[in-house]
Amino acid sequence: MEHPNVEDTYKTLSKVSSGLYKDRSSKFHYFAFPVKTEEEIKNHLADLRKTYYDARHHCFAWILGINGDSYRANDDGEPNHSAGDPILGQIRSNQLTNILIVVVRYFGGTKLGMSGLINAYKTAAAMAIEENEIIEEQVKSQLKISFSYPAMNEVMKLVKNQELNIIDQQMSLDCQMSLEMRQGLFEFVLNALQEIESLQILEVEE
Repeated sequence: MEHPNVEDTYKTLSKVSSGLYKDRSSKFHYFAFPVKTEEEIKNHLADLRKTYYDARHHCFAWILGINGDSYRANDDGEPNHSAGDPILGQIRSNQLTNILIVVVRYFGGTKLGMSGLINAYKTAAAMAIEENEIIEEQVKSQLKISFSYPAMNEVMKLVKNQELNIIDQQMSLDCQMSLEMRQGLFEFVLNALQEIESLQILEVEE
């Protein structure tokens, strides 16, 4: 039984990166964060607003989810589409998700114009990504199973062959085991386990 090749990886950033980009005396402080929830995004934005409380603009864009279904771009007072969209464009052109980029601007007295603003925010976002590290992450699924001792060999063979991660196991009258795997293997592993005699699926977390 061959397992299917299901898309279950995504590209994101490995750490937080930050720096400063200057254009005609305006300062653009840029920050990139790996994130998994909107709650995390709100917390990062709140922290930056506290630290850079006197800045005129806190422009940002974020994308969440393996398919990048959830996203937002915010110009925070800059002309429409001059800040959030160029930041979002950099995230998309690097095919990243689960990422937040914030660019905090201090106005330097010289107006940059629409094309100047777009270029400045695009450059700051590109630098935030460049100075970070792009990594590939796997989406994980979990299963909890219970089986009698005679089935142990079959279970362990599946664990070894499919490189499943045993998170937890308890041995008493029967065996209980929590397994973690990449999401693309989930259906295959579930079907294989259901063919093992005496084995029960207790919990499923996709």
